[in-house]
Amino acid sequence: MSNVKIEPSILSGIMAVPPSKSAAHRAVICAALATGISKLEPVELSNDIRATIDCVKELGAAVSIIEKRLTIDGKMMYSKQNAVLDCGESGSTLRFLIPIAGVGNINAKFVGHGRLPERPIGVYLDCLPKAGVKCITSGGLPLEVSGQLRPGRFEIPGNVSSQFITGLLLALPTLHGDSEIVITSELESKSYIDMTLDIMTRFGVAVTETETGYKVYGSQSYRPQDTTIEGDWSQAAFFLSAGALGGDISIENLDIRSCQGDMAILELLRRFGADITVNGRIATSKRKDLHGIDIDAGNIPDLVPILAVVASLSNGITNITGAARLRIKESDRLHAIAEGLNALGADVTELPDGLRIVGVPSLHGGTVEGYNDHRIVMALSVAAARATEPVIITDSQSINKSYPSFFHDYNNLGGNANVIDMG
Repeated sequence: MSNVKIEPSILSGIMAVPPSKSAAHRAVICAALATGISKLEPVELSNDIRATIDCVKELGAAVSIIEKRLTIDGKMMYSKQNAVLDCGESGSTLRFLIPIAGVGNINAKFVGHGRLPERPIGVYLDCLPKAGVKCITSGGLPLEVSGQLRPGRFEIPGNVSSQFITGLLLALPTLHGDSEIVITSELESKSYIDMTLDIMTRFGVAVTETETGYKVYGSQSYRPQDTTIEGDWSQAAFFLSAGALGGDISIENLDIRSCQGDMAILELLRRFGADITVNGRIATSKRKDLHGIDIDAGNIPDLVPILAVVASLSNGITNITGAARLRIKESDRLHAIAEGLNALGADVTELPDGLRIVGVPSLHGGTVEGYNDHRIVMALSVAAARATEPVIITDSQSINKSYPSFFHDYNNLGGNANVIDMG
C-alpha cells in the first residue's frame, strides 16, 4: 500500500493522456474472437487491461506485448474446455466475458478482487440460464458458468450497467441464429454501447439498433484488424478540470468525434464557466471565474468525482443527480468523494442519488482516504493542487487500475506529488 503527499501547486502545460481503457477492453475481446492476427496500439497496460488480456489468453487466444502494441491471434480461442478467469477488480472484464465464455461452451470459473465480488451480476443470472448457460454462485464471485449459449430474446434493464448489454452484443453475433436485446428500462450510459458497436464494426460485425434495443444477426465472424486506440476522455477530464481550476492545460491526443461519453467534460466545464477551446485533436482548458451548475450524471457516472472537485471550488451551488450507481463501484464513490472533500474544507452533502455542493473559496490540507479507488485518488489529487497546505491521500497505488502514469504526468505539469510506499 502507498500514500501520496501533494504540495499545493498550479498545474499547466501540454500533455497526452493514455489510450482509452474502455476502447481497449472492447478491442482486445474483438481481436480474440477473430480468427487471425490483429494489432492494437497504443495500449496502456493498466491492471484492468491486463486482466482482460490474461482472461482471453486463458480462453486460448495468443497475445504478445511489445511496448504499447498488442498482437492478438484468435485462431486458438476456445481451445480449452476449462478456464479460471481472474478479472482482478475490473467490472468490464467480468461482465464482458461471462457471455463470451458461454459462446465457447466453456466451463469457466470467474474470480475477482477488491469490491468486484460484491458488484451486481444478477442481470446475467436472470437471462443466461434461459439461454443455455448454467450459473452457479452464492450471489457474486466466484461464479461458475457452463453450457452453450443459445441465440434468442434477452430482456435487459438499462439502468444497472451498460456493461451487461455490451457483453451480449460482443457474444451474440457469433452464434448460429439471430438474437434480440430488449432494454426494459431507461438506458443509461448509452455512449459506452455506441463505442462497443463502433469497435465491433471495425472488426466486421454489424448490429441494428431498434426502438426497443438491438437486433443481432447470427453467424457473423470477427475479422482480424489493425486498430489505433484513441485517447481516453475519462482520464483527460482530471487534467482539463485542473486547468479550469487554476492553470492552462492542453491535451494533444483527443478525438473530438469520439463515441466516449466522457467527452461531455468539455461542455460541462464550459457550463461551469471555464475557458475551453478545441483545435483539431488538442483540447485546452484555462481558468476563469467558475459558478455552480446542475448536472444529470446518468450518462457520465465516471466524471462525478472530478466534477465534485470543480464544484467545490466554484461560486454557488452545484447539484449532481442520477448517480446512484456510483455506490456500487470500486468504492461508494458518492460517500468517498464527499468525505474526502469535506475533510479538506469543502461543503458537500450526500444525497441518495447524488451530491449537493456549496462552493468554497479554497481548500485546506489534511489526510484523506483514497478508498482503494483510482478515480477517487485522482480526483482528490486535483483538489489537493488547490489546497493551502499539503494533502496526504491513502491508497495511491490504486491508480494502477486505469492510469499507472498519472502522478508522472501530474508532476510533469508542475505538480508536486510524492508517493510514499507504506510497506
